[in-house]
Amino acid sequence: MVAAILLAAGEARRMRGRDKLLEAVGGRPALRHAAEAALASRADRVLVVLPPEAAPRREALAGAAVEIVVAADCTEGMAASLRAGLEAVDPGTDAVVILLADMPEIGSEAIDRLIAAFDPAAGREILRATAADGRPGHPVLFGRRFFGQLAALKGDRGARSVIAGAPAGSVRHVPIAGRAALLDLDTPEDWDAWRAGRGGS
Repeated sequence: MVAAILLAAGEARRMRGRDKLLEAVGGRPALRHAAEAALASRADRVLVVLPPEAAPRREALAGAAVEIVVAADCTEGMAASLRAGLEAVDPGTDAVVILLADMPEIGSEAIDRLIAAFDPAAGREILRATAADGRPGHPVLFGRRFFGQLAALKGDRGARSVIAGAPAGSVRHVPIAGRAALLDLDTPEDWDAWRAGRGGS
């Protein structure tokens, strides 16, 4: 079983009052777009990690077949969201795909490529999406043996330290077309420029 964990509990500090997860992507909020990409993938469950007070984000997910997980201590940073998501997965889960909700060009195909490449028997236990030029980014799939290390992270540290400390050969890069694996949008200017480049969508 593979679970997709969509991290959507962070504050958009650089958005100057706008919520980047509610920015439009193809006529839908970015959060909804990301959730639907995960739902269309081969992941068996889709969990969305939200902060305690997140009515607009919950509304963006209304009717979607996702499971909402509340990260009560999300102000601690990304580690708290990772912990909340991992605590909610089934005990028999073989792997999790960690997704960021502010990466609008990640679709179900990218998630499926990671899932297809996962093979713990062959030592392929961490699968990291890369841009076409080879630079690593997101999403990232982690096999079960790394769940404990992910849950032990503190503060605003992401999973890079887990990847860096993984046994040789267990981390594999999975190419994703274009810059999708690197494209995260953090400011109003980022979003406006991205939409302008796509004809306003």
